[in-house]
Parts: sequence; C-alpha cells; structure tokens
Amino acid sequence: MNRPDFEQADAWIATAPSSQSESFLNAVLVIRRIVAEHHDRPSLVSRVACEVGAEIVENIRQSGEDLSSVELAERYETSRTPIREALLLLEKEGLVRIPQRRRPHVAVLDIAEAREIYRVRAVLFGAVASDAARLRTDADLESLREQLARLSAAHDAHDLSAYLWANVEFYNRLTMAAYNNTAKRILDSLLLRTLRLRRLSLTQPTRRERSMAHHVQLLAAIEEQDAPLADVLIRSNHLHALAALEQLYADGGVPLPMRSRRRRRQAAAAA
Repeated sequence: MNRPDFEQADAWIATAPSSQSESFLNAVLVIRRIVAEHHDRPSLVSRVACEVGAEIVENIRQSGEDLSSVELAERYETSRTPIREALLLLEKEGLVRIPQRRRPHVAVLDIAEAREIYRVRAVLFGAVASDAARLRTDADLESLREQLARLSAAHDAHDLSAYLWANVEFYNRLTMAAYNNTAKRILDSLLLRTLRLRRLSLTQPTRRERSMAHHVQLLAAIEEQDAPLADVLIRSNHLHALAALEQLYADGGVPLPMRSRRRRRQAAAAA
C-alpha cells in the first residue's frame, strides 16, 4: 500500500493517524473495500465498522471479547443506533457475533469453520489461478511481479505483518487478472473471515518459507500460461496453510476466547 492509500484510510478512522501502525491502516483499507464499499464518503457507521473491524483483525480486540454498544457509543460520541448498524455489518463478514438477548462479541476462531473456508477458497482460487494463467495481460503480469517483489522483501525482513498484507494484495491482483467477477465477489466475502487465521498460520517460519516458494512457483506457472499447474499450486498452498492451522490448534497454540479464559479463572478461584 502506498502513502496516498494510507491517507485515504485516515479519513475512515476516528483516532489520530499518527497513533496507528501501517498494519492497522492496511486492515482499515481492506475492511473499507469490503464492508463500507457502498459509502461514497466517510460516515459514522462505516467509520465505526472500519476501525472496530481493524482492531479485531489486528488482535487489539481478542477472540470472544465483549463489544459494548454503550461503551462504543461513548467513544464515538453518538447514540447506540449507528453502533448497532456497524456491528451488524461486521457480523455479516464473520468478525462479530450478535447472540439474541446477549452482548455482541468478537467472533471466536473455530477450526471447523476454518476447514470449511479454506477448502472452499482452495477450489475457488484454483479456478481463479487457472483463469489468470489463460487470460492475464502483460499489465497483469507486471502488477503481479511488483507485488511478488514486495512479498519477497517482507519475507526477507521477517516482517510478519508486511508479509500478510502483501499476500492479501497479491491474491487481490491475481483475482483481478482472472477477470471473473463472480469469483471475486465470493472470495472478497470470505476474506475478512480468514485474516486472523492467515496471520496465525504465518506465525510459523516454516509456513512462511513454504508460502513464499508457492508464490514464486505460481507466478512462473501464470507467466508460462500453464493453467493446470497454477490450479494445483494454489490449491496446495491453501491446504498447507490449513494443515499449519490444524497443527496450531492441536498444539494449543491458538489463544482461548476471552470468555473461556474468564470462566477458567472463575472455576480455579472457586476450587
């Protein structure tokens, strides 16, 4: 993302831009594109959705953490109505859960749902990679090469956040190179559900090494217009990412939801 992009993101958040990290602003931009895309100019609902959503993606707000509409209304100096509307937008994207007669909370990362999402994404991105290999233009290739260079720089710098967002943008450009609007709409609808999971899987250095190698091989296949190979490579990358997540869950490497931790502390105190 370049500085003009970040300046655009600044208009969609309530806090001072100087207090936000580059990764946070990247999260705002992605959420702005997907959640608030129908707003032509900043509005309170979209601003709340962008900022609270970015806090969830960046793990500032933890899995299972309560989201008080009263506290958020005080923070944004508004009534509870726009807060509820913003949380409903985030619920549609899988970042928030709003149970009946209970306080909204940050959606819990669930391995069963992760399996479903990653398997669906593997199939869809297989079709996208195949289409991109057949249909890509010289301009598309140049765009993908540019983004692969950013991905490689983040990998070499061991910068997890930069690698994550370069990865997100690489896949965005790949999807555009496939000229399949239906696939892009579906994949965009799944994107926010995967960001926290993708960050988790990439915490493993061996996973980042394998991911980087897959991206290099994928771009080579697209350059050679080898659609079957591009399909196989991108499916393999997604299934390796899922395997890394499954191992993290099995090893207890995924933080417990906040409410689960609270119940455990209460049970321990009562024992």
